[in-house]
Amino acid sequence: MDLPVADPGTERGEGPLLQCPYCDSEAMHKLAQLLLPGLAAVCVDGTTGDLFRKPSVVAVELRKEMVDYVTQRSDTFIADALIESEANQETENEMPEDPFEIVSIFMDDFSSTKRNIIGYVSGWLLSDNREDKIDDFVQEMEMTRFWPLDRREAIAEVLLKNVDIKTKFHCPEKYENEERLADHKEQCSFRPVTCPNEGCRAKVSVRCMDAHDAACPFKVLQCEQNCDKRLLRRDMDRHCVTVCPMRPMKCPFGCDSSFAERDLEKHCLEFLQAHLLKVLKVIHKKGCSEEELKELAQKLEKYDEHGKLAKARDARPLTNTVKDLEAKMKGEPSS
Repeated sequence: MDLPVADPGTERGEGPLLQCPYCDSEAMHKLAQLLLPGLAAVCVDGTTGDLFRKPSVVAVELRKEMVDYVTQRSDTFIADALIESEANQETENEMPEDPFEIVSIFMDDFSSTKRNIIGYVSGWLLSDNREDKIDDFVQEMEMTRFWPLDRREAIAEVLLKNVDIKTKFHCPEKYENEERLADHKEQCSFRPVTCPNEGCRAKVSVRCMDAHDAACPFKVLQCEQNCDKRLLRRDMDRHCVTVCPMRPMKCPFGCDSSFAERDLEKHCLEFLQAHLLKVLKVIHKKGCSEEELKELAQKLEKYDEHGKLAKARDARPLTNTVKDLEAKMKGEPSS
């Protein structure tokens, strides 16, 4: 694992350098999302089997302890990683480099210090029930805004900068004065910008804007099935499946054709004889040859002065129309 080299400071000895404060806002948000389930797990495990305490009772105290613990661990992470790396040079064991995995390890370690013996047993025997309790408490904390997202993001920003060894998620640049730092911040690829898509309030680092835009639910797009509609990405699937006139469909009469739904009328008109033949085979199961049924289909189409046959959109209304026309044909003298 490549570890960062210690900062030598300025050559002129003017004191500590000023570091760019920006980091990947989406990574910070993702890390903040880990904190609430982590706290819920600690509270559930620490009160399992205790008749006098519920997770909500200990949440305030354990939140402070957990934040202090993971922050302290993150402060010393690079030094600890360096020591462990030197101690394990001949082994294949390495510290993880993914910030989310690292912080998850910190929270798991803290949780293990708070888990009572019943919590250990329930975690082993009743894992599904434990996960349900954790999910329920997460939802309870979200509903009561016990730990708002903006406060978690402030903590996540500190943790991210402390454990991001490869500086993939935060800016490592440092400058000797405020003026040079301000110039850099105007061009920093980690500087936050608001998504330009109307309705989206996400703040994203400039370097991540393309990736965000490619997945933003508020991005207006042309229909994926090439109808004339333009709609939000978040509405695309529902539109394509339910109301899009270009959504694919199979012939409702059972022929092998597939086409866009808007072309159903055209298909019914072009293949009316084939559809009539299928219906007539069901109505006249016995006593009629293929040629007789084809001749009857042609007669029905000619007799249908109002075009009711071509207007049928599936087998049932077409069958009813055929029966009505046959009854009328039988009631009239043959020409």
